Amino acid sequence: MVNRLATVNTSRTLKVVGTILILSFLVDVLILSLPFQPTNSGWQIRLATALVDRGIVPLVGLGMLFAGHWVDSTDDSIPSGIDLRIPMSILSSLLGLIFLLIFPLHLNNVRQASDREVEQIVARAQQAESQVQNQLQQVQARLSTDQAKAQIEKQKNQIKAQFSELLKDDTRYKQALENPNIPQQQKDLLKRFKADPKALDQFIAQQSNPQQLANQRLTQIRQDKEAAEKRAKDSAWKSGLRVGISSLLLSIGYIIIGWTGLRSNTATKGSKRKATAR
Repeated sequence: MVNRLATVNTSRTLKVVGTILILSFLVDVLILSLPFQPTNSGWQIRLATALVDRGIVPLVGLGMLFAGHWVDSTDDSIPSGIDLRIPMSILSSLLGLIFLLIFPLHLNNVRQASDREVEQIVARAQQAESQVQNQLQQVQARLSTDQAKAQIEKQKNQIKAQFSELLKDDTRYKQALENPNIPQQQKDLLKRFKADPKALDQFIAQQSNPQQLANQRLTQIRQDKEAAEKRAKDSAWKSGLRVGISSLLLSIGYIIIGWTGLRSNTATKGSKRKATAR
């Protein structure tokens, strides 16, 4: 009697937990699919990722349901109740087909999304380069007058005098290196100027040359563009690989469970018909 009660409780627990897991997955799918936008590739990517991330939940639920029915079959005196093996086998096969279709569809969507993001990155970089070129032309036009050239020369001499005084005064120089409020990049420049006085003239010449500044900015824009393109492609590759392989594995698992359940149920019905005929 105790063994029979334990068997009934085990079977019921497995069926209840399995049913709840499957229903919770279906509710999640319904909520995540809203608003329904089947033609939107971004919506497809988000839904596919969410389905795959939750795909193991109904797989566990199906396993519990089949385990519950198997527990019932160990004791013929226990009423099996509603037999859910056929609808669950059909659901498992359907989920297997869905996850099998997600595999190529998600890879294609991710590739297209990556291409669009790269195009946007290139477009933003080209716009930034155009702005730099326009600003350079405007600055060069303003500096073409004798008055502007004289003003720049005066500023260069003032900056050189300030740096020279600082480098000659060892006390102020050490205080500047020890000052936590001064960026490390500026400290490195001071060390460089101290070791090579000619480097100061070269630095001032570069900073007062609009063409040099524009070239530095263009180089930075191109480096940022290459880094952004690499991040976009790496992110797409990782997402496609993770979701794609997981979807394929889930598809195999669901199809095996579904077809195994359908075949076993067909075999059971066939054996019962033969027994009845005899």
